Amino acid sequence: MKRLQVWIQACRLRTLPLAAASIIVAGGLAQQHQVFNSGIFLLSLLTALLLQILSNLANDYGDALTGADDQRVGPTRAMQTGLITASAMKKAIIIVTIACLISGLSLLNLSFASDLHHWLIFLGLGAAAIIAAITYTMGKLPYGYRAMGDIAVFMFFGLLGVLGSFYLQALSLPASILLPAFSVGLLSAAVLNVNNIRDFYSDTAANKITLVVLLGRKKAFIYHLLLIVTAMLCSAIYIYHLPDSQFWQYLFLLIASPLIKSCIEIAEAINKDEHGGAVFNEQLKNTAVSTFVFSVLFTIALIT
Repeated sequence: MKRLQVWIQACRLRTLPLAAASIIVAGGLAQQHQVFNSGIFLLSLLTALLLQILSNLANDYGDALTGADDQRVGPTRAMQTGLITASAMKKAIIIVTIACLISGLSLLNLSFASDLHHWLIFLGLGAAAIIAAITYTMGKLPYGYRAMGDIAVFMFFGLLGVLGSFYLQALSLPASILLPAFSVGLLSAAVLNVNNIRDFYSDTAANKITLVVLLGRKKAFIYHLLLIVTAMLCSAIYIYHLPDSQFWQYLFLLIASPLIKSCIEIAEAINKDEHGGAVFNEQLKNTAVSTFVFSVLFTIALIT
């Protein structure tokens, strides 16, 4: 039982709602366009969750080997504390990669059973997602150490997650749904930004170059504000242009309150030059939860 708890901790299940956000929004958009397919939705959700777990395990492995976790101020990691060996983590990464492949291939077979052209295109996108999940901190050229994490999160959590899952159901891609896809991607990038603000000093010491390390904490906070404001604007514009849109459909803006409170806490911690992770850990959680709640409220606005 204790061993199982260690692996559950390593999988970081608390990050899964964020991975689900893009699929939930895509499902809401599919229902709005009357193309919702429950089987495709569930397999998309399973694949997204498996990819997130794969990324978490690979991140644990990569940061432990490079020493980025040696001065960690966030929650402890399994390899960092010696609870899981490098070889055991490698095996787990292989197993979850296989699970991702099985889930992804099942999804493609359900969506494009007789369409080889689309099947191959999405196979390539799926392979790119798996590679991105693994190489964030693993390999000879981990892109998470080269200030490219924000772009990857925006692309995979926002554009690919929302647009890809929608296309699998609709086999079409209205240009307007780029707006909610942008919103999810930007909010997901905001979550990563809080994580990197927290880890600024340990990342700098480990020569892990994130966007926050390049910008500095104060400029990274301005960037954080831009991410959140732009995300809200994109979704508000989408709702505004819906036929017969109603005032209550803007209910997703309710998350502005916890996000504003979170930004105030982060700003105060930065101004105090806090090196500890307590405040940032709490606001990281709040930003991630707010992103998930946004996806649910935005979906409710679309389907009711």
